[in-house]
Formats: sequence, C-alpha cells, structure tokens
Amino acid sequence: MFAEDQLPNHIALNVAARLLFMSLFVLSGITHFTNIPYYVSLMPESFPHPLFWIFLSGAIELTGALMIICNWRPRLGGWLIVIFLVPVTIVVHGYEMINADTEVIRALQQAHFLKGISLTGAALLITQLGVSQRTG
Repeated sequence: MFAEDQLPNHIALNVAARLLFMSLFVLSGITHFTNIPYYVSLMPESFPHPLFWIFLSGAIELTGALMIICNWRPRLGGWLIVIFLVPVTIVVHGYEMINADTEVIRALQQAHFLKGISLTGAALLITQLGVSQRTG
C-alpha cells in the first residue's frame, strides 16, 4: 500500500475531475437566471417567494461551483454546493417523488432524489479534503 503522500495526483486529472463534476452546477446555475419559468415550475405551488429562492439558489450553486473549479477556497465552495443540494433535493425532488401522479414520474424523481444525495456526499468530501494540486 501507498502512504497518502505517495499516491499519484496529477494536476491535469485534478482539473478535469473538477470541471466534469462542477459542469452540472455551472450549467444549472446559469439556467437559474436564463430559464426562470422552468425553475418556477419545479417548485411546489405552496412554496413562498419562488423567484427569491430561484435566484438565491442559482447564485449559491454557481458561486460554489466556480470556487471549486478555480481552486479558490474550494472547501467553502463545497459547503455552498451542499447548502444548495440539501434543500433542492428535499423540496423539489423529494416532494415530487412523494406526490407524483404516475409511476414514471415517481421513478424519475426518485432518481433525481438519489442523485442529489450522492452529489451531496461528493460535495461533503470536497469540504473535508479540498482539491489538492500536488503532483506525484
């Protein structure tokens, strides 16, 4: 076995991994501002002030993703992604999964809900480990 400081860590792979992982959050963050009707349609009708939450969540998501991509305070960026994911996963996908009209919609929302949980786990890893740039 290798000691942690002996494991290879290539800068190109590190950058590629950050770009691949954060591409979802960058694109989604942008569309929070460019496709507002879509995000309004995702929110439960009883949820107050949808525009406020759409703009706030888009700003948090985009900021966190860019912090991780640029390796500028990536642990804080990871926390911003967690702060974005937890309520979205519960309020949007959890709600839709429970209240789906059809089995197909329920299954799709369940997949989104589970994806949100998995992405939260990955973001929590970034909050703890950051995004190392050492070469090996």
